[in-house]
Amino acid sequence: MTDIPQRRAARAAKLASLPLGVAGRATVGLGRRISGRSAGEVSAELQARTAEQLFTVLGELKGGAMKLGQALSVFEAALPEESAAPYREALTRLQEAAPPMSAITVRSVLNEQFGRRWPERFASFDEVPAAAASIGQVHRAVWADGREVAVKLQYPGAGRALLADFTQLSRFAWLFAKMSPGLEVKPLLAELKERILEELDYTLEAESQRAFAAAFADDPDIAVPRVVASAPKAMVTEWLDGTPLSRIIAEGSIEQRDHAGTRLALLHYSAPTRAGLLHADPHPGNFRILADGRLGVVDFGAVARLPGGAPEPLGRLTRLAIDGDGDGVVSLMREHGFLRPGVAVTARQVIDYLGPILDPLREPTFTFSREWMRSQAARLGDPRSEESRVGRLFNLPPEYLLIHRVTLGSLGVLCQLGATAPFRALAERWQPGFAR
Repeated sequence: MTDIPQRRAARAAKLASLPLGVAGRATVGLGRRISGRSAGEVSAELQARTAEQLFTVLGELKGGAMKLGQALSVFEAALPEESAAPYREALTRLQEAAPPMSAITVRSVLNEQFGRRWPERFASFDEVPAAAASIGQVHRAVWADGREVAVKLQYPGAGRALLADFTQLSRFAWLFAKMSPGLEVKPLLAELKERILEELDYTLEAESQRAFAAAFADDPDIAVPRVVASAPKAMVTEWLDGTPLSRIIAEGSIEQRDHAGTRLALLHYSAPTRAGLLHADPHPGNFRILADGRLGVVDFGAVARLPGGAPEPLGRLTRLAIDGDGDGVVSLMREHGFLRPGVAVTARQVIDYLGPILDPLREPTFTFSREWMRSQAARLGDPRSEESRVGRLFNLPPEYLLIHRVTLGSLGVLCQLGATAPFRALAERWQPGFAR
C-alpha cells in the first residue's frame, strides 16, 4: 500500500465490503448458534470481527473514509460497554496509524512541493513515517539549522479520493450509526465533507497553525509547534515529543487523566478568544502531553474561524439554562434562530431537555465518564422519549454547526479520559456571555 487507492470502482468496492461483511458474519453467527454456541459468545465474536474489518478498510482507504472513522471514534464513549469493548482497540489504532506511502512516493511528493534540492534543507530525513492521518502522513527529520521537525506530506490523489468517499459513505450511514446511538451520521458526513476540502490546502493549514502558535506562544499549559516551511501539499513544523492522549486514555492514572482533560477544556474554551479560531478536529491522535505537562496540539487542517471569539449568545443561553430561566432561554433561542417561528415548545420542556447536558457547568468541578455520556445518548437518542421529541423541534443555525460538532467531539474525548476538572471556571473565564 503506497498511496490512496484512486480508482473510484476500487474504493467503492472496498467500502461496499463493509455491509456485506456484516451480513456475512451475521449469517455465520446464526449457524454457530444453531450448532450449540451461546448467543453471547457469537455476538462478542461478531462485534470483534466487525470492528476489525471496519477500521481496517477505513484505514487502508485513508481519505474521507478514515476521516469519518476518526470523527466517529470520539463518540466511542457513548456506546454501551458490551458493544464498546471490541471497538476500543480498533478505534485507538485508527487514530494513531495507517498504512504508509512508499519511499519512492514520499520522495516524489517532496520533489513536487519543495523542488529537487529539498534534501539540502534537511540535516536528516527519516523516510519511514512516524505517524499517519486521514489525508497525509508525518515524517521525523532534522532541519538544516538543527531543529527537530515534523514533515507532513499529503497522499497523492487525496482530493479525488475524498469526494468519492463521501458520496459512497453517505449510502452506508446506517452502518456507522450503529456505533453511536442517537448520532445523525448524514449531517456529520455533509459537514465533514465541507471542512475536509479545506484540509487539502496545507498552505491554509499553515496559516491557521501560525495563528495558534502566536496566540499560545510561551503558554504554560498549551504547546503549539511553530511552522518552519509550507507548500500546498507539504508542511514542516517543529517536532513535539510527548505521551499520546490515546495512551493516557488507555492506561493513564487519575491525575494524568484530570491533567489532560483540564488542558483540553482550556484549549476548547480559550482558543476562540485568544486566536480567533477553534481547533475543529478533537480526536485523541491530535493531542499529547509533553514532559513539562503542557498539552501539545497538532493538525490544524480543520478549524472554525471565529474572528469575534465564541458567539456571545451561546454563553448567555447556557447561563440562562443553568439558572433555570426557561422563559429567557426560549426567548433567546427564538431571537437567534434556534427555534423557528411557529414552533410550539414550553419553557419547562426546554429546561428538561437542556438540563442534564449542562451538568458539567453547574458545580465547581465535574467528572466526565462513559456512563454519563451513555445516559445522555440514551436519553436524547430514544425516538420515543419526550426529550428526543423536543430536540427535534430545535434548529441549529449554520454558524453554530461546526461549533456544535467540535463541542460534542471534545466531550467524547473528556468522557474517554474520565477527567475531573473545573469546567465552570474555564467557561466563566473564556466563554463570552456566560459569567454573571
